[in-house]
Amino acid sequence: MQVSITGRHVTVTDNIKAHVNEKLERCLGLFPRIESIRVILDEEKIYKVSEIVIQASNHIRVTAIEKSENLYDAIDRSIEHAERQMRKQRDKIQDHHK
Repeated sequence: MQVSITGRHVTVTDNIKAHVNEKLERCLGLFPRIESIRVILDEEKIYKVSEIVIQASNHIRVTAIEKSENLYDAIDRSIEHAERQMRKQRDKIQDHHK
């Protein structure tokens, strides 16, 4: 699983990288078909924006965008949103093969 973290108008520190990697390993480790994950952190006026783009096999692409006044909160919520979408995709595939 390839993870890239990009900051737009935000400096990405080692603490932020460690937090993102820890959350992604714990939450998205359940899905073995993930090929790459892009995390884009941005700042818009008073809001911090976290966008996660997950590319998986079988042409599955999931995008989750969350805004918050706290960057860590935005990261956590966007990862949870992406995880829900991945579960839905996995369930669709499993139900289809029955």
